[in-house]
Amino acid sequence: MRLILLGPPGCGKGTQAKLLCKRLGLEHIGTGDLLRNAIRQGTPLGLQAQAAVEAGQLASDELVNALIAERFAQPDRPQRFVMDGYPRTLKQAQAFDAILHQHGWTLDHVVLLAVPDEEIIARLGGRWSCPSLGCKATYHVISNPTRVAGICDDCGSVLVQREDDKVETVRARLMVYHRDTAELIPYYQQQGLLREVNGQGEIESIYQSLLKVLQPC
Repeated sequence: MRLILLGPPGCGKGTQAKLLCKRLGLEHIGTGDLLRNAIRQGTPLGLQAQAAVEAGQLASDELVNALIAERFAQPDRPQRFVMDGYPRTLKQAQAFDAILHQHGWTLDHVVLLAVPDEEIIARLGGRWSCPSLGCKATYHVISNPTRVAGICDDCGSVLVQREDDKVETVRARLMVYHRDTAELIPYYQQQGLLREVNGQGEIESIYQSLLKVLQPC
């Protein structure tokens, strides 16, 4: 099975990708992991990625495409995988098609985890984290509140909200997501690959819905 998971930030792509990998034996490929590994190893692409991070910029399509191409050029390249967070743009989708074509492969499905913007804002905007290096516990004001408001249950530190979880930041990220996927979703629709799954509800229920659209792969 060769699968792409699409959806807005906070829709649960990573959680579902991990379940698919654990239960179906797929390899989880995320651009964030590839970027971090390249930076840690100090590769030529990693140095480019580090420069972008230090400048507060998003990795360019060219850089991300190069990282993906590098991964699929390795002898241990996966033949059965789930892509999480890639492609994000039409250019990335076209580049990935070219990579697959080199190996004589095609995609089986592209699944969109559909979650309304306001639900995403509620999910991410309600997250708070413990800043203590020895703790790093995370909470949610609705789904996982602390016993004492604003105080970590585990170590007693005052909680903080990451910049990425602030409501204004979440709204900006959603604007970028919708802008980038405006062409990406119809691109896969035209190929007959796109399936949509409701990303709201219990994790296991969403997973079972995913399995239904993936059959008989």
